[in-house]
Formats: sequence, C-alpha cells, structure tokens
Amino acid sequence: MRQSAIFAPFFAMMFLTVVVWVYMYARRIPFINSLRLSPRDLAKPGELARLSPPAVSNPSDNLKNLFEIPVLFYALVLFLFVTNGVDTVYVAAAWVFVAFRAAHSVVHCTFNHVMLRFSLYLVATLAVWFMLGRAALDYLGG
Repeated sequence: MRQSAIFAPFFAMMFLTVVVWVYMYARRIPFINSLRLSPRDLAKPGELARLSPPAVSNPSDNLKNLFEIPVLFYALVLFLFVTNGVDTVYVAAAWVFVAFRAAHSVVHCTFNHVMLRFSLYLVATLAVWFMLGRAALDYLGG
C-alpha cells in the first residue's frame, strides 16, 4: 500500500474543520448583527456564548471539539507515515474516524440529539484509540 494513502482521511478531517469554521461564522455573524452588538459588547470573555442560542453556540462548540481528539489523529497519521507503518487497516480506521466525526459535526451543528451525537463520537474515538493502541504495540514490539 502507498504510505501516502493515509493522507486522504487526514485532509478530509482538515476539510471538515474548515467547513465547521465557515458554518460557525455563517451562524454567528448574522446573530451578532441582529442584536446590533458592538465589539465592546463582546469584549468580556464568554459573553457571546452567554448570549448565543444553541443554533449559534453549537457550531462554535463543535469547532472546539475538532481540536481535541483529532489532534491525536493528526499525530498518529504523521507517525504512521514517517515510520512506513501505513497499511489498509490503518487507512480503514482513519476513514471510520473521519466519517463518524463528520456525522458528529452534522448532528452537533444542527439538531443536536445528544445521545446520537455521543454514539457517533464514541465510534470515532474508538477508531483513534484502536489506531493508537496498534501503533504503540507495533512500535514497542518491533
């Protein structure tokens, strides 16, 4: 398998982050304008979050989530690439992670059904833990 195959889900995850970032601003800017808020009104940390309804705050929360477990995913991808450890199993697990994180983002940014969102998050995170455990075992054992 080409080692660079792992970069397709890597860049897909980055693209998801960009999409959520754009969506966050598409929700946030009209909200701020509708209340005629000035930058001074929002200078206090947490003030925008306090004022925002879920339709505005959830995309922001989701963007923050995309800088948590995905950071481990990015590090694992780079580790696998530089150590020539990429194989079909890792690429499949990476796609599982991306697919379930994308579904998680859609749920979080729209109708936000918490148990569905949690289930999607769980599957995605288990894919990363699988990748991490396998990579660690390969590294330590080999």
